[in-house]
Amino acid sequence: MNVKLSNRTKTFYGIADLGISMLTASIQFFLLFFYTDIAGIDPALAGTALLVGKLTWDALNDPFFGYLSDRTRSRWGRRKPYMLLGALPFGLSIWLLFSLPPGLVGVKAFLAVLGSFLLADTFQTVVSVPYYALSAELTRDYDERTSLISVRMIFTVLGYILGAALTTAVAGIFIGLGWTKNAAYSGMGAVFGAVAVITLLVTTFGVKETPNPDLQPAKMPALSQIKHVLRNRPFVQYMIMSTIISISFTLLTSLLPYYLTYHLKMADQISFVMFVMLATIGVFLLPWRYAAKKMSKGPAYALGLAIACVAILAAFFLPPEPTPLIYAVAFVAGLGFSAQYVFPWSMIPDVIEVDQARTGERHEGIYFGVNSFLGKLTGALGIAASGWALKLYGYVPNVAQTPHALFGIRFFFAVVPVIAFMVALPLLIWYPINRKNHAELVKGVEKDG
Repeated sequence: MNVKLSNRTKTFYGIADLGISMLTASIQFFLLFFYTDIAGIDPALAGTALLVGKLTWDALNDPFFGYLSDRTRSRWGRRKPYMLLGALPFGLSIWLLFSLPPGLVGVKAFLAVLGSFLLADTFQTVVSVPYYALSAELTRDYDERTSLISVRMIFTVLGYILGAALTTAVAGIFIGLGWTKNAAYSGMGAVFGAVAVITLLVTTFGVKETPNPDLQPAKMPALSQIKHVLRNRPFVQYMIMSTIISISFTLLTSLLPYYLTYHLKMADQISFVMFVMLATIGVFLLPWRYAAKKMSKGPAYALGLAIACVAILAAFFLPPEPTPLIYAVAFVAGLGFSAQYVFPWSMIPDVIEVDQARTGERHEGIYFGVNSFLGKLTGALGIAASGWALKLYGYVPNVAQTPHALFGIRFFFAVVPVIAFMVALPLLIWYPINRKNHAELVKGVEKDG
């Protein structure tokens, strides 16, 4: 199925990620900040609750829904029924995520964070795993798939921009109307939830998923499938480097509001700095696509991370005062991190073809399910680590921070992520799937089929 996709199909496919990414950005950049500075919850307790959720129910639901969608047969296809039925509950769960009442402490705070996050996470899984798996079925062409993902990433980055820029802005509008801070963030969650529902429905009805009766689901049970994908060497290498990168990136983004508020004393410019970084990511999506044609995906991804490392490390040395240099840092970081929004989602389908060449079966759902779980687990680890770091260095919300606390914010915002990114670079540079061997594998699959 090496088909060339129309621009209409690419556009309608990508729209759903606008709403999903708005939520993701709001969580990465502001959820911990909401817990600590708005809801008044202990940062270590909040981070631990998120991590517990990821290590329990979430360890099961991502692979489960991937496995389930793989085996679903309907006149609407394998993936779209879940996107349709899950859209409204997903939107409502986003609203609840930012609707925690103030004054929660101890066990009540822990359970409130855990319950609301698990609810949002579950319904995000219901819609997102089938949605991402759908990309592997639209085309098998190595470069066309990168093109599809690049278009989707335009909406992804736009969602990130809107999520980062509008979380505090929308809440500020409600505060201006006389709402409390807690009520304002709840209202913001309702707005974001509505956007998620609408964009998911646009994709569901706008993209044609043609059922293929000749495409049989994997015959092995779900647990056996998970064991199977973990024996795929390129996928294991992908998971290792993805874990390192995702934890580090979430650590960086979670601490960015604290870094800007307390170190640079630029709380009023948080949205503007985020806009510069994320807008730059969007501008350079297509250039990174072309870079991949010259270098293959792994080395191109490594180059992007190396550029981002230079910028983030520079931020560590900025003086503790407002400075326009942070916008230059944001621009260079955005240039580098743009690669992160193109390559990972394009690399997973390549792995699926390697697996199919070896087994004769396709396991899109289980691969994307495991990958989705990994992404959300590492995201939770990043937020949890941020909360633990704040607690360790004596952070106190809404007051001037001690030099010790300020150093902790700077160190975990900049130095720790850079060290981790450098560890991931060799795994990317020597990633085993490239254009040449992927083309050979796909030819073999088509010949056998």
